[in-house]
Amino acid sequence: MAERSSGGEVHDLVGIGVGPFNLGLAAMVDGVEEDVETVFLEREPEFDWHEGMLLEGTTLEVPFLADLVTLADPTSPHSYLNYLRETGRIYEFYFYETFQIPRREYNDYLRWVAESLGGLEFSREVVEIGWDDDHEHYVVVAHHPETGERFEYRGENLALGIGSRPQIPEHLQGHPEKDVFHTARYRHNRERVSTADSVAVVGSGQSAAEVFEDLLERQPEAGYRLDWLTRSDGFFPMEYSKLGLQHFTPEYEQYVYDLPQKVKDDLVPNQDRLYKGVDPGTSAAIYDLLYRRSIGDRDPDVGLFAMTEVRDIEAVGDAYALDCHQWQAEESFVHESEVVVLGTGYERPTPGFLEPIENAIGWDDRGRFEVTEDHRLAIDHPGDVFLQNAELHTHGVGVPDLGLGAYRNALFVNRLVGREAYPEDTNTVYQDFAVEQFVERSSGASRHGSDPAPTRND
Repeated sequence: MAERSSGGEVHDLVGIGVGPFNLGLAAMVDGVEEDVETVFLEREPEFDWHEGMLLEGTTLEVPFLADLVTLADPTSPHSYLNYLRETGRIYEFYFYETFQIPRREYNDYLRWVAESLGGLEFSREVVEIGWDDDHEHYVVVAHHPETGERFEYRGENLALGIGSRPQIPEHLQGHPEKDVFHTARYRHNRERVSTADSVAVVGSGQSAAEVFEDLLERQPEAGYRLDWLTRSDGFFPMEYSKLGLQHFTPEYEQYVYDLPQKVKDDLVPNQDRLYKGVDPGTSAAIYDLLYRRSIGDRDPDVGLFAMTEVRDIEAVGDAYALDCHQWQAEESFVHESEVVVLGTGYERPTPGFLEPIENAIGWDDRGRFEVTEDHRLAIDHPGDVFLQNAELHTHGVGVPDLGLGAYRNALFVNRLVGREAYPEDTNTVYQDFAVEQFVERSSGASRHGSDPAPTRND
């Protein structure tokens, strides 16, 4: 499809970042008949998915059907089931009888797909993206993170999939990483944690819960005091009912996209239970461990305390003093711990490499991307910029969900090849979100407007 120019090969698509979403895009491009020239650039030396949190016993929070391709193309050779077939584990999985697969195996599956695809280049950190007016394509400049060697790639379209990065609030920064660190680095710091006299986990999301559970399992051998603090109302479960999960569908994304931006900005922060909180299985496992540890009037030496904001951390000798405020009772206290693990979430900052083309990008009044209905960056260039998990503010809570990755990539691939190579699913749920849909499907029982319908005698 792409033509060669005097400046070298021009790819149909240059992908920035190789996480599950862009890896899925590469796999789905591989499944079309058209010759689509792609290259995907990743700053890490090899593929690994959240490897700092690949704890034994943790599982994916979505069913295995939310792999890279299955919800768009169940026949793809890049599916999770084909991975099991090719690696000789299909019968083992058959008897495993669960939809939520081990996180470590999901990572192994992703690595298997990455190794089977061409056009993935690692140790390529993108530092600048420009636009070539003469030839009308993007120019992507990358370098090798260790050697500094410079590389240049040209593409008619881009796929921006750099993902998120661990977020530590500024007031909690500035301490040695071996003692105060994000959950994303937990596996790397396990040895240090095992020698501590006390450990505090801050945060109430799934990552914090998994770290707390792992620490709780290791506590009898290590002998540390263990505490879990969160500013949330409590240690509440994530929404996992079947009707609730229908918010992670193309229909709900469309509904949210059509709302006024002010309504969306109020909506998303109040939907924490849909994408934050603790998996019910993890919550149950923690409780069961605490119950067993307390048999015979024993003290498990564990504390759980909610509604408490950690406002500051200060070094005190060999430990750290956490300035805590219980916001409901409006009481403050100081808690000391030798190690602090921060489950303070992730952020998606606007990448600096977009600066050369920032004047062509559409920005909203809060400095965020303007986004099209089909998940493309609003930009004043002919070439598309496909967005992967950078449009939560426009499309809602389903954007980071792995289950919608294949749907979004189907839209991207179809646009690249100019036809519907993959189905663009509609009518996937039993409920309606928009008034127009409900009225249309109500068989005459509903109509637009607020006046009551006329009776037969009127």
